[in-house]
Amino acid sequence: MLTAGAAHAPRTRLIVNADDFGISPAVTAGSLEAHGAGTVSSTSMLVNCPGWDDACRRARATPTLGVGLHLNLLVGAPIVPGVTLVNRRTGRFLSLGAMVRRALAGQLDASEVEAECEEQIRAIESIGVQLTHIDSHRHTHALPVVRRAVARVAQRRGLPLRRPVETHRRFPNDIVSQLHRGVIGWSWRATTIGAATTRAPEHFIGVSMQGGERFESQMTQVLDHLPAGSVEMMVHPGRVDAALESVDAYTWQRERELTALLSPAVRERLRAADVRLIHFGDL
Repeated sequence: MLTAGAAHAPRTRLIVNADDFGISPAVTAGSLEAHGAGTVSSTSMLVNCPGWDDACRRARATPTLGVGLHLNLLVGAPIVPGVTLVNRRTGRFLSLGAMVRRALAGQLDASEVEAECEEQIRAIESIGVQLTHIDSHRHTHALPVVRRAVARVAQRRGLPLRRPVETHRRFPNDIVSQLHRGVIGWSWRATTIGAATTRAPEHFIGVSMQGGERFESQMTQVLDHLPAGSVEMMVHPGRVDAALESVDAYTWQRERELTALLSPAVRERLRAADVRLIHFGDL
């Protein structure tokens, strides 16, 4: 028999996580604007990006925001010297395409990935921020070799690791999104054997909403049909500045996402009794 408290418990514990905190000052500002509006509860922070110094200051000043590591294996250069993660001519990280090719060919050194992940965690901890989780820029932690290395770090540190597997039942006619979800999901499942066991919310949502054009209507539709249990919703709010444009092609879309996250409809929906906003530290 349900108690009175259980009868009124929220059906869904929702983490709205803003990726790319620190990629540029304007993106960080947008994430914090959404957090202030009560629609973003968590963020994932990039190390050694154009917005790093600004992000450090802002993360320390916002203790109500859960902060995780957005493992960076694509922008700039690694903290730990290595060979397999970088372009040997430039010493900078590989492009995503080159990273995927090396991962599939078994040409990445797991020890380099693990060491880089640990050093990026230490960089954030050194500014006085306690991490709540790990995920990665462009889902590189779902790649062969990378998955096992990052899972070892997550397990050792007791941190949840994003499980980027999303149902195909959501927006079934969006072919580009379906392909994107399919590739990420296939890679995650294929790399599960032999990987350390890690924690994650029961459900993941986010790839299906990326693109910007219909973000607000898609988000409100998703919020009206959230599964029960714990859910991570990945978003990418932000403003656009020159620093962002120098390292990432996802620009104006971030402003569309921010507009949605600041909208009265989304704010009101997230205040409904059937949803409780949490961050990864609450799992």
